[in-house]
Amino acid sequence: MRSGIAQSFLESINTSVPSIHHNDDKDVNTPEGGTCTCCCRCGRSDSWRAPVVGRGHRRARSYTAPRTGISELTGIDWEPSKPAMAVEPPKIFAPGESPLEGLPVEVLDEIIGQLALDSPPSGYTPRNVDLINCLLTSRTIHVATINTLYSHITFPHSSIFSKFLTHVCKYPGLGTIVKRLDLSHFTSIGLGRSRQGHSEVQNMTSKTLLKCLELTPALQEVLLQENLDDDIDEFVLSKLFYGLPKLRAVDFCASSSKPFAESFTSAVTGLVDSPMNLSIRRLGLHECFTLPNSVFETLLPRLSHLTHLDVAHTRITDRALASIPESASLSHLNLGRCTQISGRGVVDFLINHPAAKQLVFLNLSCDIARYRLLWEPDIERLLPVLPTTLKSLNLNGAKIRQWHTALLLPLTKHLEELSLASTDLSVQDINSFFHPSPPALSLPCEEPVVTPEPSQVWTPPTLHYLDLSSIPAITQSSLFHTSCNLLSPSTSPLEVIELGDKAISSLRECRNTNKRLGWVVKELGRRGWYVRDSNAAGGNVHGRRSWKMGAMWWGMRKCPVAWGEVGGLYGHYMFKK
Repeated sequence: MRSGIAQSFLESINTSVPSIHHNDDKDVNTPEGGTCTCCCRCGRSDSWRAPVVGRGHRRARSYTAPRTGISELTGIDWEPSKPAMAVEPPKIFAPGESPLEGLPVEVLDEIIGQLALDSPPSGYTPRNVDLINCLLTSRTIHVATINTLYSHITFPHSSIFSKFLTHVCKYPGLGTIVKRLDLSHFTSIGLGRSRQGHSEVQNMTSKTLLKCLELTPALQEVLLQENLDDDIDEFVLSKLFYGLPKLRAVDFCASSSKPFAESFTSAVTGLVDSPMNLSIRRLGLHECFTLPNSVFETLLPRLSHLTHLDVAHTRITDRALASIPESASLSHLNLGRCTQISGRGVVDFLINHPAAKQLVFLNLSCDIARYRLLWEPDIERLLPVLPTTLKSLNLNGAKIRQWHTALLLPLTKHLEELSLASTDLSVQDINSFFHPSPPALSLPCEEPVVTPEPSQVWTPPTLHYLDLSSIPAITQSSLFHTSCNLLSPSTSPLEVIELGDKAISSLRECRNTNKRLGWVVKELGRRGWYVRDSNAAGGNVHGRRSWKMGAMWWGMRKCPVAWGEVGGLYGHYMFKK
């Protein structure tokens, strides 16, 4: 066997060809030391290139064979000499004449927009440094950068809000660019001041907030939260409802102070005798539990183009829910932990109301320690009529029993999230979502079992997330038992199982078993998940979906009203609580 470099790295020379020595390569007609014009391996021809023999310099047969026809025999390639290519010197463009500046405005805006950071702010770290540098490039790039920089404004602290307001007062034209005011990350924590001391600074008050809204007439999205509820007075709310004709989304997440409830009631009272409709399409009142019933009964009938409604843990009633205009087209509806509505009223709305025919996200959860929203008759009426557009369904606390599994099974073919916490299901009932029931065996004297029709052939589920917390049958030992198939690869695409505190605590101690099964324990706030390891599953799996509007995790409990990365107080109510 020929010794040398392995064949897997270098083409081998045919050993059947006798070796040729350089002493025998001289042509008798060629002067000593001259240039040889023949095709030989004497080394004096300008057209010959010696082969590179070494590790990592493999020559493909498709490259050598067609050129010489003998490379497989000699290991030498022949290439005619090529003229050196001239290097073109870099062009110097006059200001405003570069190819980038000559692009259409729409294309340039899209390019500059890729530099904008959509991640939540963290502390005092500067954001959008690349955009700031683009401001100093040229006049054309400066204009395109200004449009991107001022389109979405985020205020994590009152000092930043004060600087923005001062700058917009000096240059009012900048206010017309602003499309979103994001105060979902606003907090006074970390500034060395208490909430009372923060109010004395007077950077963020009801007056400065109102002035900011007046200087930004083209606003489309305003994201507020509980840290600002004392600054959201009647004048601010009137400006939001009646003074911003382009406003499409507003969120008052967890605003529940007494001044806020009184101001909200006063601002909505003006709509009682008015036939006007509001331009708001996405409304967030998550955890605004101090608002009275009359507010919802007055406000909701004026939202003729409503698509997103989050009224979780509020005092909304059956009458207010039924008052939503038929022209609305709801895609996201969150009625979780609403104690003033009834199961019958909710089911009637979902079955009969035209606005509920294209739902994608539906939360009907309840706290069974206080009340139960859906009982057996409600479940039997609701499940068969839910739309196939539905991707996320939360039935936590509903009275779901074993015989309801057949009604849930068709939903698993299009749902990606299904929450069944505090229900009366067994491990076998959960298994039936992912594997068909074994066919009944027929006796020899009986007729053979008929093959099912194509429409009855088993369709795999689309579930990525299951909430099985507070189900007595679901424990650490039952998950590891051989009768449970939830952790097997055959349940893919299932990747997240939410469990209660007791089960998560037990699973946290089973490190070796978790590693062997390919699952890991993750916790955040009050919640815990058993997650399929993406490395063990053969790739990085992410949970981004268009209906989540920027959220990446599974199992969100707050309905988003604006596109963007989730963080701050919104992230707390969406994934931690």
